[in-house]
Amino acid sequence: MAEATESESRKLLRRLRDALADDSAGQARLDRITSIIAESMETEVCSIYLFRDPDTLELCATEGLRAEAVHQTRMRLGEGLVGRVARLGRIINAADAPSERGFRYMPETGEEIYSSFLGVPIQRLGEKLGVLVVQSKIAREYSDDEIYALEVVAMVLAEMTELGAFTGEGAALSARHQHPVLIRGTIGQEGTAEGNVWLHEPRVVVTNPIAEDPDRETERLTAAVEKLRVTVDDMLDGAQTGDKDQREVLETYRMFAHSRGWLRRMCEDIGRGLSAEAAVEKEQSSARARLQKAPDAYMRERLSDLDDLSRRLLRILTGQGRETGAEMPPNPILVARSIGPGELLDYGRTLRGIVLEQGSVGSHAAIVARALAIPLVIHARGITTEALNGDHIVVDGEQGNVHLRPEDNIIAAFRDKIAMQAKAQERYADLRTLPATTLCGTNVALTMNAGLMADLPSLQGSGAEGVGLFRTELQFLARAAVPRRGDLAALYSRVLDAAEGKPVTFRTLDIGSDKVLPYMKRPDEPNPALGWRAIRVGLDRTGIMRMQLQALIRAANGRPLKVMFPFVAQLDEFHQARRHLLEEMEREDKLGRILPSSLEIGAMLETPSLAFAPRQFFEMADFISIGGNDLKQFFFAADRENERVRRRYDTLNVSFLTLIEMIVKRCDEVGTPLSFCGEDAGRPVEAICLSAMGIRSLSMRPASIGPVKHLLRRIDLGEARGVIDGSCRSGVQSVRADVMEWLGRSLTQG
Repeated sequence: MAEATESESRKLLRRLRDALADDSAGQARLDRITSIIAESMETEVCSIYLFRDPDTLELCATEGLRAEAVHQTRMRLGEGLVGRVARLGRIINAADAPSERGFRYMPETGEEIYSSFLGVPIQRLGEKLGVLVVQSKIAREYSDDEIYALEVVAMVLAEMTELGAFTGEGAALSARHQHPVLIRGTIGQEGTAEGNVWLHEPRVVVTNPIAEDPDRETERLTAAVEKLRVTVDDMLDGAQTGDKDQREVLETYRMFAHSRGWLRRMCEDIGRGLSAEAAVEKEQSSARARLQKAPDAYMRERLSDLDDLSRRLLRILTGQGRETGAEMPPNPILVARSIGPGELLDYGRTLRGIVLEQGSVGSHAAIVARALAIPLVIHARGITTEALNGDHIVVDGEQGNVHLRPEDNIIAAFRDKIAMQAKAQERYADLRTLPATTLCGTNVALTMNAGLMADLPSLQGSGAEGVGLFRTELQFLARAAVPRRGDLAALYSRVLDAAEGKPVTFRTLDIGSDKVLPYMKRPDEPNPALGWRAIRVGLDRTGIMRMQLQALIRAANGRPLKVMFPFVAQLDEFHQARRHLLEEMEREDKLGRILPSSLEIGAMLETPSLAFAPRQFFEMADFISIGGNDLKQFFFAADRENERVRRRYDTLNVSFLTLIEMIVKRCDEVGTPLSFCGEDAGRPVEAICLSAMGIRSLSMRPASIGPVKHLLRRIDLGEARGVIDGSCRSGVQSVRADVMEWLGRSLTQG
């Protein structure tokens, strides 16, 4: 762009800054801005369309179209050229707009006399806010310089919208970050919590999008980029002894930081009138648009690297972010796009709840949340954009909903719910020392799931009879390198100490799918849940498996040891894993170490194939635990991460209960103990049905033991089985309705 054009660009931005600085109400500001843009760009029309809701755009200000159309003309996302710009997030530059595909004529605006059309999205870091349009009577395409100028103006409008410049009396927009918002997500960990937002990565607010001194802004940017590069280089130097794959990721990170093109484009933006901060955000938005359209999946995945670098650079320029030393609010509820297990463990039990935009129900973040018994909602789209530090928030982990800045009636309802839950827990506390014995005299062992030392106090408080599942992957996920054998042995020993003689079942490393070690390269798999994970990784990387088995043997130190292998799909896999453990026992014996007083080797039955394994498998296994979460998703071919399908299938479906019955019979034939581990074990109605089908051990989160025990002690399993069998004979798809009706009668009569 020529110097004269750059001067015109800066002149336009200066006029906009003056218009934004006056004391006019929001609508007056928007009206003034459209007039300035139309005059500066020598076009007959300038219009600003903003989102009223996620699917509707509204004409909020115009110079050139009929004034009476303002706040009256609306269109759906994707409707007309304006709607297409908004939906695609791309510029449309048309010399003859009426002939363009998708054109929609709006007679109330009087736009029929205008031929050319240039529409630019108003967006901030991927968040769509609206569309900025200029139109002329002359049929012509707008030049690259004109397009760039409008992009810069759109970017400034996005920043000022974030700052609330267009709110107030007569405003086109209601004030942002002030109204109640309901965000529907996915249940990651059940529970309900009320508190105040704590943003893991606070939004950096750019208060000075327009700069007066380009040389000064260039100096600020250059200095900040240099500081960023030093930080990245230090990170890379610190990883020299780490895994090769980890180093490759950091090298890619450094490639972005040292990109000359990245710095050059930002300096050019400053030359056209933007501040250093605004230039960083503009380049981030532009690069995002480019990378999202890239056909190469690897390049699309680099978006997170670019976003992280840009956020770091903005924090250096503005001094905003966690480095400022802001204090966490009372009753903090963590809000983040995503978070690593180590970072989440650093917060610990100070958190009341967690809300994530990304993640999965089996991710390391979900595992930590369950271990800490903290309500978690994932897939909460837009929460990091909408929330501010300190905002009042309610997390409903029972339904997967988040209420941000809730209304009084919502707050009252949830406080009543939380109070009722607390009262129920007090009632369950009286049952802590009592067995889960049904009215028919059947004892059902209730054990707890764990994954951290912090879980173990719940063993006594919940009344659990032991740890039915101790997840060992958290110690691997939370570190930057493979943990040492001695450290693992010490941890496992402390777990056994804390159990005070109660049985603990250690599940060997269950990684893959959505649990990826930071120092292990993630394989490019179309369906990771059905890919290289759990026992498959252990059998291929025997060094890691053997090291962990050695640590478990040494931790037992003369005490009983129970080891369970995850995701076994066929007899041979269990046979190989079992052989590795027995060989390590022999090796430790030869080294003169104290062996466990007893050794039980079991498997998790999480694939339908293992239910049909040869009889030899059921004879060889010392115990079997049904992994209900995975078994159900594979049985129904319904991804438990997919909200559209996972809720369609019921655990109390007749087909699934028939599979459970078959597994119970096969275990009973050879006398192999069987347990059920998973979310359904902790749901009282499901727990009753599983027990009625013959399962005598259930493993669940500690908070579920009280409710399950309370109901088990009030029912007769023989009667429950009779209801289930009758329901199955009737041809219904699920026994749930009949069981619930029977429970209602039984509990009322009791």
